[in-house]
Amino acid sequence: MKLHALNRLAAAMLLALSSAGVAAQTTMPATAPTAVASAPDMDADVARILKTFDVPGMAVAIVKDGKVVAARGFGVRKLGEPAPVDGKTLFQIASNSKAFTATALAMLVDEGKLAWDDPVTKHLPDFQMYDPYVTREMTVRDLLVHRSGLGLGAGDLLWWPDTAFTSDDIIGRLRYIKPATSFRDKYAYDNLLYIVAGKIIAQKSGKPWGETVRERILTPLGMTATTTSVAANAGNPNVATAHSKIADRAAPVKTMAVSNADGAVGINSNAEDMARWMIAQIDGGVIDKEHRLVSAKQAAEMWTVQTPIEIKEPPAALAAIKPNFFAYGLGVQLRDYQGRKVVTHSGALQGFYSRVTMVPDAKLGIAILTNAENGSAMQALQYRLLDQYLGAAPSDWIKLYADDDARKHAEEVTAQKKANAGRAAKSGPSLPLAAYDGEYEDAWYGKVSIKPVGKKRVLSFTKTADLTGELVHFQHNTFIVRWDQRNLNADAYVTFDLNPDGSIEHMKMAKVSDETDFSYDFQDLLFTPVKKAK
Repeated sequence: MKLHALNRLAAAMLLALSSAGVAAQTTMPATAPTAVASAPDMDADVARILKTFDVPGMAVAIVKDGKVVAARGFGVRKLGEPAPVDGKTLFQIASNSKAFTATALAMLVDEGKLAWDDPVTKHLPDFQMYDPYVTREMTVRDLLVHRSGLGLGAGDLLWWPDTAFTSDDIIGRLRYIKPATSFRDKYAYDNLLYIVAGKIIAQKSGKPWGETVRERILTPLGMTATTTSVAANAGNPNVATAHSKIADRAAPVKTMAVSNADGAVGINSNAEDMARWMIAQIDGGVIDKEHRLVSAKQAAEMWTVQTPIEIKEPPAALAAIKPNFFAYGLGVQLRDYQGRKVVTHSGALQGFYSRVTMVPDAKLGIAILTNAENGSAMQALQYRLLDQYLGAAPSDWIKLYADDDARKHAEEVTAQKKANAGRAAKSGPSLPLAAYDGEYEDAWYGKVSIKPVGKKRVLSFTKTADLTGELVHFQHNTFIVRWDQRNLNADAYVTFDLNPDGSIEHMKMAKVSDETDFSYDFQDLLFTPVKKAK
């Protein structure tokens, strides 16, 4: 789905390295891949990365010139247990699922079942955005390119963390989410419209998104270990465990089910299967000499600029990564590095980060899968490998990214200290605590409640079991909710606005820390008290 700003400090644990070879070449996609010569010596670098960025396990796939160079694992599947990560270990790849959704739609375009510029309402007549004009003009293409006018991660609380909403519930609630910008005005990453895309795929194929992806993409490519739901992993012992930071140390946590976010996320894969996927992608959708996933025309369309992305100045130490162009295609990001076009995407869910990077004219692909929440670990290894294969002068990317993480975290710690020092510590709430109790409702999320539990006051999101936590007074009519699930790293301010008569008009929320994942879009919520029936 995206790059997150979580957990910036390195921890001091060197994890055991393990590796497993892979077999085979993609001309026979149903057969296990075989490693070929010229595999880079990654052991020392990856060992250092695991230690520096507190990552329990990592799987890496590298393909070059249509062959598998490496598909192997490092570290462990779960902290505290010896089982190693290998080339077959499954990880959630999160938003790297979006390229599979785009490919499935491209197949439907090839078959004449839809066109990229068809109105969404042609295929989903009940589809509705907040603005009637946007509803009418939104196309299938618009679903994939992050220019709808929705804000960054808008509406993600409908599925993140796991909720009781169905995918149809989520699509139906789009009509209540106010836009942040004009339609097609600027890039802002979103997930909800990919859920709509998944719904169109299901409607056109007559089968659920996951079943369609498995039958039409995974099976033809020989990606037989890859699954399209967490439930499908049951019984497979070789699955990585999710890890999040709790008190600045990685710890095992439960895996998000994300069963209501098909199309945006949903795929679980391993290094061996991701090698097959990258080779087919780099070859323009070719499966073998007689079969293709998509036509050359549609393969090119997916890797063509659709939405420009603002280029921001990186820190001076990371100046070499600044692109000359940056854009979104259909399910992928497009940029350049060392004078080469790069096709890439990241994926993040609680406890898992992944990154896929392909350099088409070098016929090079790199996939990195991790069971931790640290984007810098993947970036450091990615650029080390890109430099090696593209002939660039080597840099100590591990140190550069670790230093940048430490700098950002120090800035966040300073900001938190400043916020606490500047608060009116002696102030109290305007109302008796019991006056804040009750139900509150937001137009697109729905209801939350505040009620006494023992000596505490607890805020609970009715459709999100994990979003339950104690309200602690901060200043005036602002509290902080500290979630019971500490791995969320998403504590939030809760502020009450009062009417002239002292009654509560609104309740608003905002993240406490800039390191909180953007999918906690608390700032978009506006709750009003639910009037009690007389």
